[in-house]
Amino acid sequence: MKFFKAAPTVLCLAVLGVGFSPSARADETNRKTVITFSGPVEIPGVHLQGWGILPAGTYVFKILDSQSDRHIVQIFSKDELTVYATILAIPNYRLKATDKTVITFRERPAGQPEALRAWFYPGRTWGEEFVYPKARAIVLAKETNTPVLFTPAEIAPEVTVAIKTPEEPVVVALAQAPVMAIQPSGQEVEIAQVVTAPPAVLAQNEPATVLPATGSSLPLMALFGMLALAGALSLGLIQKRSL
Repeated sequence: MKFFKAAPTVLCLAVLGVGFSPSARADETNRKTVITFSGPVEIPGVHLQGWGILPAGTYVFKILDSQSDRHIVQIFSKDELTVYATILAIPNYRLKATDKTVITFRERPAGQPEALRAWFYPGRTWGEEFVYPKARAIVLAKETNTPVLFTPAEIAPEVTVAIKTPEEPVVVALAQAPVMAIQPSGQEVEIAQVVTAPPAVLAQNEPATVLPATGSSLPLMALFGMLALAGALSLGLIQKRSL
């Protein structure tokens, strides 16, 4: 499975108590997902004052706005009454979908909270890789020895009121912000060197079945050949009867 093009990283599954209700599974529009973290987690994006690090607990992830090349993800309290964070994310493709939610982190030095990296919804071959502010991305890239997506745009990291609609100025700023990637060396690179964008048609119509790259068209050609042969035989019989 090709998840990241860059150097391998340790992937931690945050399925320790991840749960779904029937309504959540059916709601493909916002991909509502209930996730329980067993420890504190650092998050990027615009967050409520004092919530740059989420304490251990249960949270709800939803898509607020979905565009072709970037998404806006929100993190809610368990009761969905409080929006803790609004985060810019870039779709990242994987070859094989899973039937469970997958959350990946950037491993940090002992005693520091893990940093949120990506979220994969069940049954989809592409997920959301989160974008950090540039200054924080530089630090994380060095600490974790992996590339980190960042935006150089100056967007206020904290807010005092909840962000509720895609039309709010902060969301518009996130949606329009340029995105790059920073290497552990400090070199800035295009995001295409770090994430694999999903095929446009697949991103719009998932869930869908993805054929392996090694798939062959020979079976289909053989089927067409058999149909053509059957048609020729039928035509021959018709001609004989008409004589």
